[in-house]
This record gives sequence, C-alpha cells and structure tokens, in this order.
Amino acid sequence: MSEPSNQPLSAPPAASPRRTALDAVHRALGATMTDFAGWDMPLRYGSERDEHQAVRTRAGLFDLSHMGEITVTGPQAGQALDHALVGHLSALAVGKARYTMVCAPDGGILDDLIVYRLAEQRYLIVANASNAQTVLDTVALRAADFDAEVTDDRDAYALLAVQGPAAPGILKAVTDADLDGLRYYAGLPGTVAGVSALIARTGYTGEDGFELFVAPADAERLWQALLAAGADAGLVPCGLSCRDTLRLEAGMPLYGHELTAKVTPFDAGLGRVVKFDKPGDFVGREALTAAAARAVDTPPRKLVGLIAEGRRVPRAGYTVTDASGAVIGEVTSGAPSPTLGVPIAMAYVDAAHAAPGTEGVAVDIRGSREPYRVVALPFYQRER
Repeated sequence: MSEPSNQPLSAPPAASPRRTALDAVHRALGATMTDFAGWDMPLRYGSERDEHQAVRTRAGLFDLSHMGEITVTGPQAGQALDHALVGHLSALAVGKARYTMVCAPDGGILDDLIVYRLAEQRYLIVANASNAQTVLDTVALRAADFDAEVTDDRDAYALLAVQGPAAPGILKAVTDADLDGLRYYAGLPGTVAGVSALIARTGYTGEDGFELFVAPADAERLWQALLAAGADAGLVPCGLSCRDTLRLEAGMPLYGHELTAKVTPFDAGLGRVVKFDKPGDFVGREALTAAAARAVDTPPRKLVGLIAEGRRVPRAGYTVTDASGAVIGEVTSGAPSPTLGVPIAMAYVDAAHAAPGTEGVAVDIRGSREPYRVVALPFYQRER
C-alpha cells in the first residue's frame, strides 16, 4: 500500500527541474546538484572555497545555460526596446552590450538584463533564469505596437563562461578571434575550439572573462576543449556557490536579494542605467522621474557593504541595528569572503548610517548583535 500524498488530489505533479546540455558532464565530475530557478544546476564540484580562489587567481569554467535568451528583431527592434526597458538600446552600437533593466509602471525592477546588439535589426536579451518568462512576456507585450518580433530563444543556446585572470590566455589558445580588441561589454561572432559561438567579454565574478553562447549540441565538446586548453593554467569547473561569493565580493546585485519589484534602480544606487534623455516614452518614466527626485531630496535606504568584526555570518533578511539597538536596515546578501577572510554582507540601511566607517552598526544574528563595519562597495576590485 502506498503512503498517502501530502498534496491535494487536484494538484498537478511537481515539474522536474530542467537539465542543461552539460548535465551528464556535471554528474560525471561528481558535482553536487541543486534545483535553481527550475533548473538542475551544479552547486559545487568539491570545495567552493577552492573554486572561488581559482577564479580569483587562475580561472574557472561555469555552465550558465539556465539563463534566459530572448531575441528581438525587426526595423523597430531598437525603438521597441527603448520603450520596454529603461536603457537607450537603439543607440547601442553593433557588437556592444549594455547592462539595463526592465521595470514595472511603478518603477519597481522586474529584472536586470544584459542586452547585446548583434546586428542593425537584431538584439539578444539575457535575463535571469527565475525571471525569463516574465521578461519574455513583458517585452513581447510592450513591443506589440512596433515593427519588431520577440522570440523565445531559451532552447537555442547553451552558455559557458571562462572567468579569471588566466581566461584570455586560455581562450586565445582555442580561437582565432581578436580577443585583444574585444572590450568589456562587447561581443563578436567567432569559432572556439571548432564551435561557432557568440564570444562576449562579460561576467559576474569581478574578474576578466568571457561568456560563450553556443548551440546546446556543441556545449559538451566546447566544455571539454576548454578544460584541456586550460589544464596548465589551472582552469577548474566551478558551481553556482562560488559564483555567488565572487559576485558578492565584487558588489554585484542579485535579483531577489538586492533587486526586487519593490526596489527602483535609484533605490539600488543604479539610477545611471535609466536614460531619461532617450527619444520617446518608456514604461515607468513617470514613476522613475519621481524616484530620481526622492533619491536627491529625501535619500532612501542605501545599499552598503558590511564587514564583520567577528566570525558570525549574516544572511539575507537579518536586521541591521544602530548602537541603540534600533533597526536601521536589512541584510540582502551575506557570506564568508574567501578573499578577505571574514564574513561580509550587502545591506540596505538608512541614509544616516550609510557613510563608510559608520560606528555602532550591528547585525542581529539569531538574537545576538554582532558588530559590523560599514564600507563602500565593492569589497573587491581587480587590478586593471
């Protein structure tokens, strides 16, 4: 006799996580897998600290195929994106990329994105996995009155990333593309280890590196070729766990933590991505104009860095207090920093307590007020 189900009889069975084209490779390497945004993804292959340090000092290889790709094409593709997003995408040169956001009419952030202009009438949006469907639906709706087509290309790409100071040398060994001429936030088509790819100089680790968009059928071949090419340089497979500590050290926001639908770009200190001077109207303009004014006249809570004076690690949702114990903010991300050797966090705190060096700040960690020091972001910045 089977055990009774805890689910209502009318509830559909839970969907199994999707698997990337590299799933068999991750399992063969003994990766610890986790369900992330509906995808079965490698969390770590061994020591996440070792993987983190490999990226900081040598290079790491990531599977990022859970990210969502959306293509926008047509004579008015640029104008459609200008209307749908907060950036001025029609002004983006072919071969360049831009960090931008899609906001709700009230100014709240629905997702942060990277947009590549692949041709005069062709753009590629890369959305966070958890928000890919929302971004697809939102952009399609907002582009409906333009001569542009929005296509769901999430199944058309696998995405691999090589990140770290050794990344350029490793990639040069397997491509004839002009990597020296490829600036940060730019991309070009090329061949890598015999595989056709969009080669982008972008990343989410605070290090130099590249993201490679390829057909899923070519992903395993490219993965193995990159590992072989980087063997002498110390390239290692890396999971999502170290990617999170790397981006945290680099002060890079994560959707669902530093960025949410309740936060505007100005609240997050990212008002620079909103381009009020672009032609035409865009969704959220009125609300974002008001948010920009508030940020000057009545500063909201500010996103800051916190460095522990002790050893206890803060986590998202923990409260931040002043010397009197009054709540002045909330932690959005926290973890031990392998590079600094101490716990660190990002947090939104009241503007009066946001200046670097502010004393008396503490994080409530399970009832204990642990002292922290306010610092400017990022915690870590590579030498250029």
